Amino acid sequence: MSSKVLAVILGGGQGSRLYPLTETRSKPAVPIAGKYRLVDIPISNCLHAGINRIFVLTQFNSASLNKHIKNTYHFSIFSNAFVDILAAEQTPLHTTWFQGTADAVRRSLIHIDPFEFEYILILSGDQLYQMDFEDMVANHENNKADISVATIPVSARDASGFGIMKNDDDHLITSFIEKPQPELLPEWSSEVNDELKAKGRIYQASMGIYIFNRNVLFDILNNDTHTDFGKEIIPNAIETRKVVSYQYDGYWTDIGTISSFFEANIGLTDDIPAFNLFDKRSIYSRPRMLPPSKISGTTLEKTLVSDGCIIQASRIEKSVIGIRTRVGKGTTITSTYIMGSDYYETLDQIETALSTGTPIMGVGERCYIKNAILDKNCRIGSDVRINGGNHLPDGDFETHTVRDGIVVIKKAAIIPNGTVI
Repeated sequence: MSSKVLAVILGGGQGSRLYPLTETRSKPAVPIAGKYRLVDIPISNCLHAGINRIFVLTQFNSASLNKHIKNTYHFSIFSNAFVDILAAEQTPLHTTWFQGTADAVRRSLIHIDPFEFEYILILSGDQLYQMDFEDMVANHENNKADISVATIPVSARDASGFGIMKNDDDHLITSFIEKPQPELLPEWSSEVNDELKAKGRIYQASMGIYIFNRNVLFDILNNDTHTDFGKEIIPNAIETRKVVSYQYDGYWTDIGTISSFFEANIGLTDDIPAFNLFDKRSIYSRPRMLPPSKISGTTLEKTLVSDGCIIQASRIEKSVIGIRTRVGKGTTITSTYIMGSDYYETLDQIETALSTGTPIMGVGERCYIKNAILDKNCRIGSDVRINGGNHLPDGDFETHTVRDGIVVIKKAAIIPNGTVI
């Protein structure tokens, strides 16, 4: 597999719907599950399938993503494996930024061309799923496809947000519509099994995961000026190429909004989560030499606690606690994702902060926090009350943002003692 397939992961654009988490980082660099980055998901899926030559195309707010990849993915000097960054660059022929997904790959072909491969796997850097790419490649070969598109059955409620496809009995994609209006949906339903039909998941949505034969990709991108795979390249290719659907029915979510990001993380605390971190196909990430977490006098209920935490809270329920998090005595945390900290404060720094009335990094004493996301390196004072919910209108403030009832405390924000949100 390693010599047959080369992977390209798209680093994404501005990610404005995930603001403020994307204020200083790209979407694939956003921390997830307390200790990973979103980009670790597609990379791990590739590595488990034996696909170990991977390019990550970056453009917007890319410094954090570049640093993570540089510090994480190291391979033996005796192998040809790599995870390399291809950053957007100006050249004599191209003086603008990437204009879309296809344009990004087109302008990277000069760097991809020297490598030998039969198929190129194109992935998004901001999705959460566990897929067997070996099976997808085998399906592509067995069907003698030019292009394979991973699809997932969705309900009418979600269908209008995706490209919807129809295919024949041989899984050949015959038609495509981008984000159809609700009144058009009845004619775009597909045959699915009884279980999916009972859930109303009868529309085949593109997951933004593609396999191209090498010659097909180069031919299309060198002779077509369109800039986006999902909106233009794939629909046009259906007319002239053999485009096959690879139907996937496992867990998959596109981390496009604050609410989808919040639900994906809090969902990890379920007894049997839809996305299983405890699977044998583990998620790879940067190894950190952190001590075990220390927990004193705290009731933990359905909570994930990452490495290196110091927790003295009263109760933490249905929450994800990121690396190096400190939580003070008497604090209650419910349905909250705390991303943690990039470093520890020294005892001297803590003493200085306390003497000046500045909150130390982490969450102080006697706080109540519910329905919130705390970005990295936050300082939440004592007696702070953050009560997210639908009663809060959307808004953007100096220290926090409210989206869909979720309070997002901005990276490195300082919330003074006694604050109520």
